[in-house]
Amino acid sequence: MKLNGISRHRAPILYAWLAAFSLVMAGCATADARDTSVFNAQELQRVVNEAYAKFKDLKDGKNADYIPILATIPSELFGVAVATPDGKIYTAGDVDYRFAIESTSKPFTAALVMQQYGGPQAIVDKIGVEPTGLPFNSKLAIEILEARSVNPLVNAGAIASVSMVKASSEEERWQMVLGNLSDFAGESLPLMDEVYQSEYTTAWGNRGIANNLYNYERLYADAEESLRVYTKQCSVGVTTRDLAIMGATLANGGVNPKTGKRVMDEAYVPEVLAIMLTAGVYDGSGYWSMTAGLPSKTGVGGGIVSVVPGKMAIAAFSPRLDEYGNSVRAQNAIRYIAGQLGVGIFGPNPD
Repeated sequence: MKLNGISRHRAPILYAWLAAFSLVMAGCATADARDTSVFNAQELQRVVNEAYAKFKDLKDGKNADYIPILATIPSELFGVAVATPDGKIYTAGDVDYRFAIESTSKPFTAALVMQQYGGPQAIVDKIGVEPTGLPFNSKLAIEILEARSVNPLVNAGAIASVSMVKASSEEERWQMVLGNLSDFAGESLPLMDEVYQSEYTTAWGNRGIANNLYNYERLYADAEESLRVYTKQCSVGVTTRDLAIMGATLANGGVNPKTGKRVMDEAYVPEVLAIMLTAGVYDGSGYWSMTAGLPSKTGVGGGIVSVVPGKMAIAAFSPRLDEYGNSVRAQNAIRYIAGQLGVGIFGPNPD
């Protein structure tokens, strides 16, 4: 039996997604004026400093090593930043160190696809928006889930997102992806070629994912081209400051607070945030929603960005990861700041 085209066993997940979407919509609506006056500069700098001091000596987790170059990043690096819609940034630690954006890039390319196709329905139809319940790099998910790619924040769906970017050549596709990420950051972001070479030459799992999607007609450009552009996307270099501005652009309804440029339509922002809430922290997304209550996206490079709709973004970076591929220090820092400020979209989650 199907419910409006959705099989019965998927319906509870759909309802959970819709509930999360409604909460994010409510958060955006109530924060429509983007009033950050409730938090003064001293308070924001204080909680950033406290989060850095509290977790800078935490040794849990380890660097990703399945991408060889990531294992070489100094594991003691740690940066924390908060950016507000008026363009102010509050920082502590190694916030100017440039690292690979990795999967933290995924919601921003999904946003580009929504923008190009006139809304989120293209993502729903051609990729899907459900959590997979499996690891982010799972090949099994493609075989057992009817939608195949399922979600733009796991590798399969993110490769599909890149393949959907409207372009007449591989170079144009790449420049669109890079230009979009740069627009969200408010400055030109570089490709870290050494990271790209390390990832692309070892991308056997993602190559299998791309070819399987192509086989199932859930990839919309050449498989190897899509893989190359996706791998370059993951190899873009960002700082913690950049991530904070990228998140603040979403918090600001799609307008970059640094440049004043509208990067995406405000009407599409809630859908991006809803996907981030339900799938942005990999297999830890449920616990993260319960304890931090913020739409977020992580990456195995060690970066995390979280969005408080209408008010701010909180970003953090540190290379040591937990078993799901999420930075241990960054999670703790963001959770602490969100708890101290009481900004979780479900209500305050004090530490």
